[in-house]
Amino acid sequence: MKKSKRIKKSNSWKIKQHRDQFFKKSKTLGYRSRAAFKLIELNKKFKFIKKNTNLLDLGSFPGGWTQVANQIIKGGKIMSIDIREMEPINNVNFVRGNILESKIKNKINNYFVTKLDVILSDMAADTTGSKSLDSIRTNQLCADVISFSKENLKPRGVLISKLFMGEDFLEVKNLAKSIFQNVNFFKPESSRKESKETYLHCEILKSL
Repeated sequence: MKKSKRIKKSNSWKIKQHRDQFFKKSKTLGYRSRAAFKLIELNKKFKFIKKNTNLLDLGSFPGGWTQVANQIIKGGKIMSIDIREMEPINNVNFVRGNILESKIKNKINNYFVTKLDVILSDMAADTTGSKSLDSIRTNQLCADVISFSKENLKPRGVLISKLFMGEDFLEVKNLAKSIFQNVNFFKPESSRKESKETYLHCEILKSL
């Protein structure tokens, strides 16, 4: 991509952000990203974050979802994980790394000791320019998180994960249904209208 085109695309993104009510509201309220409002809406609908929740936030950078969880949780623990460095948040244990790595899984187990009440994932693959490929790669991340949740959630635990509407949507949906008793989908109002993202809400693991 030529430099002039990159600048034009960047400027267009900035203009959209400044016109975005949720972007403006996030700045006013001190949230690190507009994505914070997605979690607020999700929790209002499904009510899964409580004062004593032990919660793992995957793909946490820049920290909007972690901030929201941290405002609610008082007696539980929060760990946030991302491959990018994240600015510290009080009472949150941040780990830089990939959840598929054994050393990161060990850090999770050592920190929480018991299994988790809630796993959050707003992870999305880096964009390639191909919407179809980006959707497939992000949905693979979602599938990885579903499999990870099977081993790390409490029996009545909850998983929230980003998912794109695409050719492999049904495959990921069926994977979730094979592991959880209750599987729902919800697109928050704060999710951009043009985005194909939706959010997967799963609860109660099926007996092995």
